[in-house]
Amino acid sequence: MSIGAWEPPHIGPAAMGTDVLLWREGPLGRIRLNRPKAINALTLEMVRQLHVALDELAVDDAVDLVLLDGAGDRGFCAGGDIVALQRSAIDGTGEARTFWSEEYALNARVARFSKPVVAVMDGIVMGGGIGLAGHASHRLATERLAAAMPEVGIGFAPDVGGTWLLAHAPGELGTHLALTAGRAGASDAVLLGLADRIVPSSALEQLSGDLRTGEPNAAIEKAAGRATDADLAPGVLGGQRPWIDAAYAADTAEAIVAGLDARPEEAAAKAAAAIRRASPTSVKVTLRALREAASLPSLEAALEAELRISCGFLGTPDFPEGIRAQVIDKDRAPRWNPPTLEQVGDVLVEHFFAREADAFATHHTGGSTT
Repeated sequence: MSIGAWEPPHIGPAAMGTDVLLWREGPLGRIRLNRPKAINALTLEMVRQLHVALDELAVDDAVDLVLLDGAGDRGFCAGGDIVALQRSAIDGTGEARTFWSEEYALNARVARFSKPVVAVMDGIVMGGGIGLAGHASHRLATERLAAAMPEVGIGFAPDVGGTWLLAHAPGELGTHLALTAGRAGASDAVLLGLADRIVPSSALEQLSGDLRTGEPNAAIEKAAGRATDADLAPGVLGGQRPWIDAAYAADTAEAIVAGLDARPEEAAAKAAAAIRRASPTSVKVTLRALREAASLPSLEAALEAELRISCGFLGTPDFPEGIRAQVIDKDRAPRWNPPTLEQVGDVLVEHFFAREADAFATHHTGGSTT
C-alpha cells in the first residue's frame, strides 16, 4: 500500500485489489474500509493494512489529519469476520488470538494517533467498527447510524475497547446496551459517549471537501449545522435512564433480570427477555468485565483485560454455537451451555479473568504489527 497525491479512489493506485484504501487529498489523509458486500467486516489482513496505513500517515509531513470511513451505503463496519474466528475456535488454531491481539493494538493506535482522526459512523457500526471509530479524536454519527455491541448474542463479550467505552457511559446505560445487545441511533450514541457530533449523511461529501483545509473543527461545525430536526431527533435511552439505572445497579445478572421483571415499563420487560435470550455465560462475563473496566486506569488496560477474556471464550461451547445460530445456519436458536444464568458458576466466570501472558503488550506500544 502506498500513499501519494490524491486521485479518485476508484482509479487510484492504492485502490487496486485491496480491502483498505489509502490516499491523500492535500493535507487530508484518507482511509476507507472497502469490503462493502460484507459491510466492511474486518479480516486479519485488513487489520494489518490499517496498521500500515497509520504507519504511512504518521510519518507523512504533508498530512495534517485523517478521515476514516467505509465504502458502500450499508454501514461503516459490521465488526470482525466472526466466521473465521469460529473456525479458529473449532480447529484450535491461533488465528483468533492473533486477530484479536493485532486488532486491539490497532484500537489503541487510533486512540493515541499523533494526528486528528475523523471517523464517520454511517449505517451499521458494530463490534470492531466501534473499536475503530469509537476511539477516534473526532467521532461523527449520521442519522442512519445503528450502533451496537451485540456480542452476548453470539456467545462472546464486548471487546475492542467496548468495555471501556460502555463502562464510562452515563449511569448504567452502557450496561443495558451490552447485556441486551441493543442498538443505538445517532442521538443515543452521543449520549452513550460512542460519538461526539451528529452530521447528516447528505453533508458527508461537503465534509470531506472542507476537511482538505487541514482543520477538522470548523469543517465538522459546518457539516453539523446542516442537520435537520429529524436528524437530531432525541433517542430513547435518555427517557429510560431512571429505570435502567435502578435495575442495572444490582450486583449480579440474576438480580438485574429480577429487577427488570419487577418494573412496570414495557421496555424493561423487553430488556429482560433479551438478556434471557443471550448466552448466560456471556452475560455474566460481560457484567463483571464492565464493572472492572470502570476502575481501570486506561483504554490500554481495558484492551489487555479484553484479550484475556476473548481468548477465554475459545475454550467454551457458546462462542462457536452462537455464531452457528446467528450467522451460519441463521436458525436463531442457539443451544447455550450452561443454559441459564443460575447454572453459570463463579468458577466458570473466573476462568475468563485469570491472568496469563498475552500478546497484546508486544503490539500496542509499537508500530505496525506486520
